[in-house]
Amino acid sequence: MALTASTTLSANAQRVTDVFANEEFIKHVSTTVGGELKSFEISGPTTGAFSTKTVRTLPTTRMPEIARKVVGATLTVTQLEQWSAPAADGSRSNTIKLTVAGAPLDVAATQKLTATADGTLVELTGEVKSSIPFLGAKIANAAEPVIGKALNLQATLAQEWLDSHAA
Repeated sequence: MALTASTTLSANAQRVTDVFANEEFIKHVSTTVGGELKSFEISGPTTGAFSTKTVRTLPTTRMPEIARKVVGATLTVTQLEQWSAPAADGSRSNTIKLTVAGAPLDVAATQKLTATADGTLVELTGEVKSSIPFLGAKIANAAEPVIGKALNLQATLAQEWLDSHAA
């Protein structure tokens, strides 16, 4: 199942990158959706190429009942991100891989931050897959809107964070 999302944030790409790699922001996103940040690791400065690993629990209350029966009341999600170094204009890309403990779901996405006159265009494209024979497509279809909304919420919360946290 395909994922796509885009938004423009009113800050340069470096500030947006710094927010997306900020442990307090990631904790804020997790708690906003009723989850909990379990761990966060970053390797390298955000001014160059770097990677992050985030582990959080998320509630399954918005997933269809068939999915909740399989995975339970919460999901433990591990998110690995590989960020490129910024281009000359500050634009950069980020590959995202999500795995869900105890659930046959894998999410692979690419996020691009492109400098614009108004700030930074954040575009996300990716795919949700499930490895269960026969039911895999149904599970991926059920998970895709939930994952898509979560990624869109992150962008909305990033703009709020940028507005309330001066550079």
